[in-house]
Amino acid sequence: MRDEETRYEAVSSRDARFDGEFFFAVETTGIYCRPSCPAVTPKRQNVRFYPTAAAAQSHGYRACRRCRPDAVPGSAEWNVRADVVGRAMRMIGDGVVDREGVPGLAQRLGYSSRQVQRQLNAELGAGPVALARAQRAHTARVLLQTTALPVTEIAFAAGFHSVRQFNDTVRRIYARTPSALRAEAATGLGTPARASRTTDIPLRLAHRGPYAARPVFDLLAAAAVARVEEVTGGPGRRTYRRTLRLPYGTGVAAVDERSAGNWLDARLHLTDLRDLTTAVQRLRRLFDLDADPYAVDELLAADPALAPDVAARPGVRSPGTADAEEFAVRALVGDAAAGDLVEAYGKVLDLPHGGLTHLFPEPAVLADAAGDPALRALAVALADGTVRLDAGADRDEAERALLRLPGIGSATAALIRMRGLGDPDVDPYGLRGASRWRPWRSYGVRRARPAAG
Repeated sequence: MRDEETRYEAVSSRDARFDGEFFFAVETTGIYCRPSCPAVTPKRQNVRFYPTAAAAQSHGYRACRRCRPDAVPGSAEWNVRADVVGRAMRMIGDGVVDREGVPGLAQRLGYSSRQVQRQLNAELGAGPVALARAQRAHTARVLLQTTALPVTEIAFAAGFHSVRQFNDTVRRIYARTPSALRAEAATGLGTPARASRTTDIPLRLAHRGPYAARPVFDLLAAAAVARVEEVTGGPGRRTYRRTLRLPYGTGVAAVDERSAGNWLDARLHLTDLRDLTTAVQRLRRLFDLDADPYAVDELLAADPALAPDVAARPGVRSPGTADAEEFAVRALVGDAAAGDLVEAYGKVLDLPHGGLTHLFPEPAVLADAAGDPALRALAVALADGTVRLDAGADRDEAERALLRLPGIGSATAALIRMRGLGDPDVDPYGLRGASRWRPWRSYGVRRARPAAG
């Protein structure tokens, strides 16, 4: 969709397939929208296209009230790309700029701050600060419209450094004050603010196109580790719940299988609201919500062996994980043994949530306590950074580092790469003919071996 005339055709037809892949702005109104915006299609000469919402905001456009462009799924491109820009976008989504600033992002990428700034501006029309600011604004809107927390608390929870900065950003992006934005909570994608203060946040996690929820929930139910995860309810009405270790505190997430629209209903309970952005991004990776099912299914349907399944189950996803280091341990020892590790070394929650009572043990804890030499080696490597599995990790280097550890073979390393690092083009099982599924081998694997971990 790099050709502007093709993009304009998508806007004219209100094609939701491209929501989040690009944004368009209208010079005569000063607003920017998603391609599927229901408003009257503007004249071509008045339209400008941008690769990110941050780029449109940086050019002075405000978010459309009708289509809420800040609530679209993320571009699938950032999951596919393994270069500096793709890695940077994944880390910004995980909140690295908010926590560590641009220097911290650059250090993780192995580049200077100036180089990172230049590359992001060149490709995305916005630098890391603007991209993070757009994300903070979206987090602020969610908190304003789903909780009754004081505005001052929301400002700092969303990652702003001052209330003035928060107010100025909200006015610039939404053309309303925070109070006015909160008053609109009963419309659009908002949920009416609750009557009392709470850190329980209801969310709608948007996805693009069809979403085959059943195989995702089947996989999560089959592999659930007691005390950390649980799946309740019957088929079609299940809820997946799990605990989360987050940068500032802990969380409990619940995601429903059943949905009435292009989103999954979710709820987050956080001990520190500053973790909202990170928690949401980790759920999006777990449920593979930024995938492009149209592109994936079109390619896989060309394989006669997969075509019937594509027709019967459009939108099959390749689930990731909410915690890549946790998944690496589970991939090595198995889910049953992982449950024993939780019981022996997991941190107990201050307040249990039903059957959820523990956090999965941190690598540093396992490094000191694990009796299995292979597990201890992996835990030490994760704890000291020899193996990096964060959102922006270099996938090739991570796989090489894993293969240098005892007990980890090529299949286990590839599985960690597929689920832990969200690589869309991995075949951990050496399936015959999988090369035909490039660059979507991870999705082909899900169709060819639906029960595979």
